[in-house]
Amino acid sequence: MTRPVRLIATDLDGTLLRSDQTVSPRTRAALNAARAAGIHVVPVTARQPRGVRRIAKMAGFDGWALCGNGAYGIHLGTGETLFAAHVEIEAQTRLAHLLSEHLPDVRFASVRDGGERFVAQHGYAALATFEDHKRDPAEMGSHELEAVLDAASLKLIVRHASLTPRQLLAEVQALKLSGFAVTHSGAPFLEVLAEGVSKAWGLEQLCRRLGIEAAEVLAFGDAPNDAELLTWAGRGVAVANAEPEALAAASEVTLSNDEDGVAVVIERLLGLH
Repeated sequence: MTRPVRLIATDLDGTLLRSDQTVSPRTRAALNAARAAGIHVVPVTARQPRGVRRIAKMAGFDGWALCGNGAYGIHLGTGETLFAAHVEIEAQTRLAHLLSEHLPDVRFASVRDGGERFVAQHGYAALATFEDHKRDPAEMGSHELEAVLDAASLKLIVRHASLTPRQLLAEVQALKLSGFAVTHSGAPFLEVLAEGVSKAWGLEQLCRRLGIEAAEVLAFGDAPNDAELLTWAGRGVAVANAEPEALAAASEVTLSNDEDGVAVVIERLLGLH
C-alpha cells in the first residue's frame, strides 16, 4: 500500500525554477496547495541560504531548507540551524595539494559560516559569474591557497578554466582519496562535501526531526547531485530536462522545468486536475 506523502523535497535550479530563474504562477499555486494540505515543502539545493532567500518569496518558502547539497539545514523563518556538516581541514588540504600537483591551474574556494562567507583562491573570481554562487565575484576575495584551506568548509569548490566538471571529477577520483564526498550540480565546478553527505543525507536528518519516513517523501531533481535524493525518497521524480544520473535514479519522469513539471505531479497528487 502506498504511503501518503507528508513531505515534498525539491531541487531549485533546473527543477522547480524555470530557466529565467522564476517560479511560475502555476508552480506557486501547486506549492501553496500542498502546504494547505499539511505537506511540508522543503527546498533541497546546492545554494546557500542567501541564494535560497533570493527566491523564497516567489516560492513561499518560510520553513526548513536544506542548503549546500544537504550539508546545512536551516529554518528560513526562525534562523534555527538543524545541522552543519563540514569538510575537515585535513581532508580538504590533502585533496587540494594533490590535485594542484596534477592540475596547476585548478582553483579552490571555501564556503563557511553558514554559507555567508566565501574565501576564494587567487584567480578564482576571474572564472566566476554572479549566477555561479549568487554573489558578486568581487566579494569573494583573493587569497593564498593555505588561507582557503585553514578552516573547515561547508562546501569546498573546485574549478578549472578549461576542464568540465565531469572531466575534473575524473581527475579527483583518480587520486583515490577518502574523507570527503564530491558531486556536481550542473554548475561549472565540483562541490566537495563532508564524507557521507549528500542531499539524501541532509533530508534524512530533517525527516528524523519531523518524524517522517522515506516512504512518505516525494522528491524532485535534475542533476547528478540529486541522484541520491531521488533514490532515497519513496517517490523520486526527475524533470524531463534532467541529466543522465538523475534520470537513472528517478522512479518516474515529469515535464521539464520550463513546462511546470513539478506542479504537474503535485496537482495530480492532490487531485487538483
